[in-house]
Amino acid sequence: MANLTSNSEREERAAARSCGPCSLCCSVLRVDDLEKPAGKNCRHQLGVPAGDPDEAMIADGSQPSPIGPVAGGCGIYHDRPSICRAYQCLWRQGGLEDDERPDETGGIVDLETIGIGLRLGIRMRSIEAFDDSPKLQAIAERYRSEMSIRITDSRDVTNPDRPFRVLLPEGLEHRVFGERIEVYQDGVQSDEKILPWAERLGRKIMIWWRRRTLP
Repeated sequence: MANLTSNSEREERAAARSCGPCSLCCSVLRVDDLEKPAGKNCRHQLGVPAGDPDEAMIADGSQPSPIGPVAGGCGIYHDRPSICRAYQCLWRQGGLEDDERPDETGGIVDLETIGIGLRLGIRMRSIEAFDDSPKLQAIAERYRSEMSIRITDSRDVTNPDRPFRVLLPEGLEHRVFGERIEVYQDGVQSDEKILPWAERLGRKIMIWWRRRTLP
């Protein structure tokens, strides 16, 4: 099993890996230096039309892949912005298995700092696609006993009520819709609740900040 902690095996995997044809991060993530919003194909992706992946056609005229670009690679790889050079997903860092590259799983997996702890972040084009990816589900199951797993998508990122999912140990899951939380146990809804007042206040502050800073 791939280990999230730093070790020689992980370092060897990282040293041997390159992005290759994978360019899912170029579709899912926001890149301010290129004026590219989240969830839109970058204009520099090879073989993938710029813009909305759900509306675009790939170079040979067929429909785009539901999990990401079919043809990949960066047209300005050697001159790409520093933010692109600095970013490495968990697969590039050696923290996932060889067959768990983002273009094969359908999602980008990262370690995210929350306070003094860590969580595993999975970002996708569509949050529903997680249920269609056995590899992402396997990754989540592998690590949810050690840390929370936060699943988000890149649609409508400025919407404060954009849903996301949090996987917790022992089959517990929270599906968050703004201030409302649906609680699931082993895939079956068991409860529904509203965020505590302190978290609602924090959320309002975050929404105010995002509206001031995001274009």
